[in-house]
Amino acid sequence: MRELLHAEWTKLRTLPGTAGLLLTIVVLTVAGSAAAAALVSCGPAACGYDPARIGFFGVQVGQAAVVVMAVLAVGGEYGTGMIRTTFTAMPRRAAVLAAKAILLAALTLAAGSVAVLGSALAARGILLGNGFPAGSLDLADGPVLRAAVGSVLYLTVIALLSLGVAIAVRDSAAAAGSVLGLLFLFPALILMIPDADWQLLLWRLSPMNAGLTVQATTGLAALPLDPWAGLGVAAAWAAAALLGGGLLLRARDA
Repeated sequence: MRELLHAEWTKLRTLPGTAGLLLTIVVLTVAGSAAAAALVSCGPAACGYDPARIGFFGVQVGQAAVVVMAVLAVGGEYGTGMIRTTFTAMPRRAAVLAAKAILLAALTLAAGSVAVLGSALAARGILLGNGFPAGSLDLADGPVLRAAVGSVLYLTVIALLSLGVAIAVRDSAAAAGSVLGLLFLFPALILMIPDADWQLLLWRLSPMNAGLTVQATTGLAALPLDPWAGLGVAAAWAAAALLGGGLLLRARDA
């Protein structure tokens, strides 16, 4: 596995755009969180906003760059035909996929941690200036820390979901479109369904809706899913994508 990890790391770090996409994840996430914080304010009487949801809103923006990075990590090899060379040199396809997943998860964890920490620092100052009570978005607070850690894990799960889809469809544009549609279009389509029970069921199955419940720190009793259970739904999507992609990888020619 060490040789596989070294080979995949060499390809990943020399892939044009990897460094830029890692920086983009951080910039988009922090900028999105700061913008969301700037748009809300609390009056002197009460505040009905969840500071963590607002402070980590940028994760919804930054995940688009995560998708692109994960898809290009595989799609580029299929596009150039380099994947044949990879499997000739390293015929254990499942191990190759595992190495790609480990490295991609590690990079996303690193970039996501910087992005979420930056979001917390940027948004906290803005929220306090907009009338939010002292202590808002304090990472020393248990629920806020859970929201921060969960946001980083959510980005990592999205990276693995994207990797699985890219392996399955073997085309960068199709894979990115599929994952972005699942994340952003699927929740919008749910709102068009008139039946409330079906809406609730599909909401619970939506990887973004369910996964981002991990950011909630207020009104937990009213959530359709427990925060960690919601992240588990997103993780199940990623596991299914990786399993499906892995099975297809073994069953067909490169």
